[in-house]
Amino acid sequence: MSLKTPILTVVGAGPGDEDLITLKGIKAIESADVILYDALINESLLKYASENAELIFVGKRKGCYAFQQEQINDLIVTKAKEKGHVVRLKGGDPFIFGRGAEEIDYVRTFGLETYVVPGISSALAVPASQGIPLTKRGSSESFWVVTATTKDHALSNDVVLAAKSTATVVILMGMHKLHDIVKVFYAENKRNTPVAIIQNGTRDNENVGIGYIRNIQQVVNEKQLAAPAIIVIGDVVKERAVLDSIYKEVTED
Repeated sequence: MSLKTPILTVVGAGPGDEDLITLKGIKAIESADVILYDALINESLLKYASENAELIFVGKRKGCYAFQQEQINDLIVTKAKEKGHVVRLKGGDPFIFGRGAEEIDYVRTFGLETYVVPGISSALAVPASQGIPLTKRGSSESFWVVTATTKDHALSNDVVLAAKSTATVVILMGMHKLHDIVKVFYAENKRNTPVAIIQNGTRDNENVGIGYIRNIQQVVNEKQLAAPAIIVIGDVVKERAVLDSIYKEVTED
């Protein structure tokens, strides 16, 4: 058994670009004895880990699970008591559909100290990286962030409620429900509402499709868009700003 205090730090890795993790997140990775990391993180972040740190992939993708959630919970406890500081590295922000709070609730019953490092949520950063403002005067006064599916794998009723509003709607984990989402917006007479779908947002292999509710499924086929992707629905998609690659230009000089 380790003489170190068993600790869990849940760290948000940001939306994909390795530079969009926080400094506090990097410090947590550097101090970790064990890192349990998800499928959506940029694995280049693991270079900040100590050479003695144990790295364990526990990622989940639709239909493919390296570990079940219950196994991950138990693994955190086991590794923390064996080695000390466990970092649970999650994509985006761990408290936005990331199950970070569930893991903290579980391990605290075993006496672990627990901390969280917030991450930049992909729901906000990915549209911004494409110049899409989730709110803009005259276009949208608010936005919804919704997961497409419930625990029972049905379309979330919150998507139905969001479609009735005038707000921008950001849907995570929604590509396999796109047909159902389109039907919901059609039912609200919003066939001409602009849509953006951004796959692998902020990464080098980012892929973007822009269309309307009426033709977005065709755009998906033409652009070969697939998960992981974020769906942005609303008039703000028309307000897409023109961005220059300032960061790339600076680093290349």
